[in-house]
Amino acid sequence: MPDTGVIVTGGASGIGRACALALAETGRPVAIWDRDGAGARETASFAATNGATSVGVTVDVTDTSAFAAAIATTREALGSIGGLVHAAGVVAPTAVGNLTEPLWDAVLNVNLRAHALLTKALLADLRQHEGSAIVGISSVEGLVGQAFIPAYCSSKAGLLGLTRSMAHELPPIRVNAVCPGYIDTPMLNGATGGDPGFMEAFRKKSPFGRLGRPEEIATAVRFLMSDEASFITGAHLVVDGGATAVDR
Repeated sequence: MPDTGVIVTGGASGIGRACALALAETGRPVAIWDRDGAGARETASFAATNGATSVGVTVDVTDTSAFAAAIATTREALGSIGGLVHAAGVVAPTAVGNLTEPLWDAVLNVNLRAHALLTKALLADLRQHEGSAIVGISSVEGLVGQAFIPAYCSSKAGLLGLTRSMAHELPPIRVNAVCPGYIDTPMLNGATGGDPGFMEAFRKKSPFGRLGRPEEIATAVRFLMSDEASFITGAHLVVDGGATAVDR
């Protein structure tokens, strides 16, 4: 595992928090970026218990004007930046017939636009260090359709295209994506309103009959960020408990 610092967006909770902690377990310095500054600092505190250098940074990833200051703070705290995990994400359960321009933009700006523009802002740092890597959190909804979240599906499918494009352009920086299935996170609970019927349907999607855990996504991300994945780029790793592999 490289010893350079990694920025994890959306690290205040859910998959982002799990990714930051999984990287910290290896001793990798981590910067947790989130518009929930208190949550970001809490994750950083958890990461520090593993002996990792860590910092929580309050930043909205849709605000590109905030990137320079957040990057400078991160670089000073961690000493280097050699990785990015873009886990920040939002979902808006609204079918096409009720879609509005602000809603579309809100989802695409966080899930897709921010990944591209943050990568651009970090290129000088990433190119300075051997073994630099980028992982974007896509979704199985980027591979299959879901009627009620068209903006989310589009953003996650777009992230896979962006991953392949950047993998072509950026070597030796490696660029990959992870496609989680139905994971027990605040986002999933919020999108369904905690409806037991929806949650049970999601559990049944997997042959295992359960939701995934954020930590199960985080270990896949940690692998892709490591030297063990040194010849993997432009790929997406599906971690969905078999949900997209079977007809259920």
